[in-house]
Amino acid sequence: MKLTKIIAIASAAVLMIACNGASKVEGTKAVRDLLPSKSHADSAAYLLGVNFGMVMNQNKFQDLDLGIMRKGIMDALKASGEPNPNDSAFAKQFKIDPNEMSAVLNSYIQKQMAYEGGLNKEKGDKFRQEFMAKNNADSTITGIVYLIQDSGSGVRATSDRDTVKVNYRGTLIDGTEFDKNDGIEFPLNRVISGWTEGMKLVGEGGKITLVIPANMAYGERGQGPIGPNATLVFDVDLLEVRPFVAPAAE
Repeated sequence: MKLTKIIAIASAAVLMIACNGASKVEGTKAVRDLLPSKSHADSAAYLLGVNFGMVMNQNKFQDLDLGIMRKGIMDALKASGEPNPNDSAFAKQFKIDPNEMSAVLNSYIQKQMAYEGGLNKEKGDKFRQEFMAKNNADSTITGIVYLIQDSGSGVRATSDRDTVKVNYRGTLIDGTEFDKNDGIEFPLNRVISGWTEGMKLVGEGGKITLVIPANMAYGERGQGPIGPNATLVFDVDLLEVRPFVAPAAE
């Protein structure tokens, strides 16, 4: 889906440059007056650039050489023949066959994701170790590091189907907040496994900090602002625990 959008916007960029670079305006004045004004064309060009920049940002293309990108655009504009990558006469005029665009871009995205995931895992593992040592925190066999500020009452969640009511704040290990909620309720089998396990470590009315490794959170894919293999930190006030009650048989 994203790659399709990239290709569509790249095509639009070439079209905009081609229109902007028209060598001659023909027709009567009445016909020429139908053309967009220079300021209108400039606005369209600028917004197309903004749109293309956003797509590049979303797909982690920020480090690509814009000079080389411009060369590719100009080569496409200068190429002879029908501008269709399936036309072998057109395609052979380029350094790389345009038909390989999807494969090259997909491979680039995958390698960037692999790098980011590997780096996030290294940083996350280090953060959990340092957090545990600095705060005299504990850890579970699954790798969750937790610090209990208030153990709360003896009422605890014991089943994955129990419901909890909490206030919480979620951050990345650099302190960036990605989520916050007060008074939210959910059954423990409807959240990430780090929460399912972590909420059983503290009693009702208690406070706990959970440092959750990626395999107990959003894993290699990440989600939204949460990158691949990201370790997450949650500060949680456990307001209420409601044990699961099976519905009565009819």
